[in-house]
Amino acid sequence: MELIKTSNELTQRLTFEKKNGKLIGFVPTMGALHEGHLSLVEQAGKECDTVVVSIFVNPTQFNDPKDLERYPRDLDTDMTLLADTSCELVFAPSVEEVYPQTDERVFEFGQLDEVMEGEHRPGHFNGVAQVVSRLFDMVKPDKAFFGQKDFQQLAIVRDMVRQLNFGTEVVACPIIREPDGLAMSSRNRLLTQKHRKSAPLIAKTLSESCNFVQSKSVADTKKFVTDAINADENLKLEYFEIVDGQTLQAVDSWSESNYIVGCIAVFAGDIRLIDNVVYKFA
Repeated sequence: MELIKTSNELTQRLTFEKKNGKLIGFVPTMGALHEGHLSLVEQAGKECDTVVVSIFVNPTQFNDPKDLERYPRDLDTDMTLLADTSCELVFAPSVEEVYPQTDERVFEFGQLDEVMEGEHRPGHFNGVAQVVSRLFDMVKPDKAFFGQKDFQQLAIVRDMVRQLNFGTEVVACPIIREPDGLAMSSRNRLLTQKHRKSAPLIAKTLSESCNFVQSKSVADTKKFVTDAINADENLKLEYFEIVDGQTLQAVDSWSESNYIVGCIAVFAGDIRLIDNVVYKFA
């Protein structure tokens, strides 16, 4: 496994791989790796010949400077974790390497980024599109692997790939959870003991709400989830939306779409956690 820090070195290395007919798999991360990230790397290893993992905390997708500052960073530990995976190249560029000039591009995603994360984190998805497109330009992967925990981000990345005509297949991988159900996230390590104890209620509530599809309305389901989360003094619901899985627009009834997903964001103290559940997929 090699550590690469410049685009030029990465290009030289990957040009050699591609000349030898290697299929390039890419897992973009912001570091602070956990089993969820490693599962993406392993999936990339199953589908591709050479796996590149990027570790880069992207400043343009943080609308809160304090959130950027406290985001966990530990390259040495990340490298140790990746050493036992299918990863062959670790790309850990500086901010100046990714953005030699200020990236002033503004992407238009229509309704995809006007709801949920887009509504509550203005500018976030534009920053995601900026960094993912820059990384795709540098890596030029055949396939890129993303976790379904960031459900809306997946939709944004796919639309960005379409807009910019990247020849990259975006592969969605299942959410990986802690034994108590909490969706794995780099932010979990920032939780206090009492907030970590309450956090699994998010997944538990989403799971229980799946029983409502056959007998209760969408409104009843939203009320159940909202009341359950807010009943815990250590948690504060930011949003819970039940949406069409393609358009991300809210639905009012289970019959409106064949693909319906519940997306949630919750503050556990100062730490913001997201999760989702698929209610209907046909």
